[in-house]
Formats: sequence, structure tokens, C-alpha cells
Amino acid sequence: MTLLVFIVSLLGSMALGVPVAFALIFCGVMLMSFMGMFNTQIIAQNMLIGADTFTLLAIPFFILAGELMNAGGLSKRIIEFAITCVGHIRGGLGLVAIIAAVIMASISGSAAADTAALAAILIPMMAKAGYNVPRSAGLIAAGGVIAPVIPPSMAFIIFGVAANVSISQLFMAGIVPGMLMGFALVVTWLIVARNDNVETLPRVGWAERGRASGRAAWALGMPVIILGGIKMGVVTPTEAAVIAAFYALFVGMFVYRELKISELPRVLIAAGRTTAAIMFLVCAALVSAWLITAANIPNEIIGYIEPLIESPRLLMLVLMLLILVVGTALDLTPTILILTPVLMPIVAKAGIDPVYFGVMFIMNCCIGLLTPPVGVVLNVVSGVGRVPLGKVIRGVWPFLIAQILVILLLVAFPSIVIIPARWFY
Repeated sequence: MTLLVFIVSLLGSMALGVPVAFALIFCGVMLMSFMGMFNTQIIAQNMLIGADTFTLLAIPFFILAGELMNAGGLSKRIIEFAITCVGHIRGGLGLVAIIAAVIMASISGSAAADTAALAAILIPMMAKAGYNVPRSAGLIAAGGVIAPVIPPSMAFIIFGVAANVSISQLFMAGIVPGMLMGFALVVTWLIVARNDNVETLPRVGWAERGRASGRAAWALGMPVIILGGIKMGVVTPTEAAVIAAFYALFVGMFVYRELKISELPRVLIAAGRTTAAIMFLVCAALVSAWLITAANIPNEIIGYIEPLIESPRLLMLVLMLLILVVGTALDLTPTILILTPVLMPIVAKAGIDPVYFGVMFIMNCCIGLLTPPVGVVLNVVSGVGRVPLGKVIRGVWPFLIAQILVILLLVAFPSIVIIPARWFY
């Protein structure tokens, strides 16, 4: 019965248009009332505990690093570097979008920020060269959702805090799956765009490539510093986030000189707004998470799916389907915060590696960023690239299917994630 109260109160409030954070608090209040333990202090204490976590300090700094990266010209240098490498190949601008998406994912960890930067620069270029615009927009959207998988990832930070899993291990475990997502996009793009009659960019000489590499070196050095520091144990993910923010600030202001002091208030306000929204969600989710545990909801769910516990792969497939369905209706962060406390006891009971599950969880949540009705990344591409949303949705389907196939591959062969993750860590 507690499970029914949880589902009805949460989904019912969201169906009425209540913001997700307030819906989570309302859900907690309903659970407390049902169990006869209503106390406003429980709500306040859990919200404070939710915010009072050193690890969560990484979120505002990585958000700030992404804003500074875009404002300071780092994103532009990365795209210029990719163009000199593959722009002359048939369909090369699509490959540029994928390469740039992977590189930028290893810097900011924000799907919306990376997608906006790519769409603003590449969609006009691809339209001018004769590429199919809806398909190009769909490719850029699909490339943007690699950001939460390749470290540094805010999604991994939130999952790690909610599930009590090592964030450093999650970071290292996301490298190979993120690269596989990029490779799947390359193969799909080469297939769907092979017959397009498009202009190719002129081939540039090695001297120009060297100059482009030199201009992008500061931007390309950022992921090396972040991941190298975490890998060698020199910094924690939180400390790496602080370094990333100051590095982006220094490069944007003093190396590329595109970030002006007058622009800093706008950048800081944008980062602050995003941080406030995420942190309020985290605080609200801690209320419902505490009550989910107190109400013994995970064990109630385990009772329903007991036969699947003996087959971890089948259980993973069912859980991925559940996350996929929820992710189509909710944004990335609410999906993590709502489902993690419910699913982690089930994962532990089945003996599934929690780091592996975390990577698969986030990858599946990323699919939700590409699907209506929410489809945050689709809306970003549509707005920035000035492409009607309906056309973006049609264009993204081949790449969405490719990403789903990658998830199915990793469900069938968990070692693809687990073995490299242990080696990296």
C-alpha cells in the first residue's frame, strides 16, 4: 500500500503541473502522513542534510566551468581543431560534430551546454554545405547526450551521492561507454548520410593543422588535467571541478582573451541559476529517499520481481526499460533522484556491480534527453539552431536507435564496462 501511496502522490502531483522538487516534497509528506509519523522537522533536516555534502560542491564548479568554456572560446577552438582533422572528408561536418561532442563532454559534463555550443556553430555551416538540416540537428542532439557519460559528469556526481557509490570509479567507468556512444554515432552517420550531395571543406595542410592544434591545445589540455588528476589520486572530483573552473577562467581571459570582465556577472548568474535548480531538486529528493527507506518500499518491489533476481541480465534489461520509460517523462536529474533510492537495494540484492549499474543508469537517462515530451536536448537544438522541434525529432531517430543498441550491447556484455573501469581506476 505504501508503494501505491508513493506512486499516486508523486505522479499525481506532477500530472497537475507541480514542479518536480515540490512534488518530491509532497510525496514525502503523504508517505509520512500514511505512516502516522508526520513531522515538519524531518523534512527540514533531510533537506539540509541533502545540501550539506562536500561532494556536491563539484556541481556548481563544473557548471561554472562549462559556462566559462563557452564564453571564453574553448568550445570554438575545439570545433576548429576537429574541422581541420576531418572537415575535408565526405560527410566530414557530421564527424566534426561527433568528435567535438566527445572532446567537449570530457570538459564540461553538461549535455545542454555542449549541445548549445555545437548547434550554434555547426548547424548553419551544415545547412550552407547542403546537409539535411533535420538529420544534422538530430546528430548534434545525439552527440550532446554523451556529455553526462564521459567524465567529468554532473549526473555521476548526483548518482554517486544518492547511491553512496564512488564518484571517482563512476568517472573512470564512463570512459569506454562514452567512446562507444561516439563510435555508434560515427557508424550511423556514415550510413544515413552516404548518399547526400554535400560540399566538403577544402583539405588543409599539416602546417594549418598544427596551428589549429596549437590554438586548441589549452582547451584540449583541460580533460587531461581533470582525469589525470583523479586517476593519479592527486585530486578528488570536487577539487577537480574547482581546478576546471579556474582553468577555464584563466584560459578564456588571459590566453584566448575572449572572456571579458564585463561578461563575468552574466556567466556567474547563469551558473548560479542552474546550480540552484539542481541543488533544490537534490534536497527535495533526500526527503523522499529517506521516507522510501523508512516505508520499506524497495523490499516491497523486490517481492514483486523476486524471479528476476536470479537472472541479473534479465533484471538489468527490465530495469533499463523502466528507466527508459520514466526518462521520457522526466529530466535527467529528477529521474536519478527518484529512482536511485528505489532501485539500488534491488541491484544489491541481485549482486550487480553498483558502478556498472550507475553507468548504465545514466546512459539510459540520457536517452530521455532525446525523446519527447520532455527532450531537453531536443529543445536546445531546436531553439539554438532555429530548426522546428518536429523536424529535430524526425532527424534524431537513427542516432537514438544507435544509442539504444549500445545500451543493449552493454547489458549483454557487462565486462565491456567493468574491466576497463577497473583498469582505469
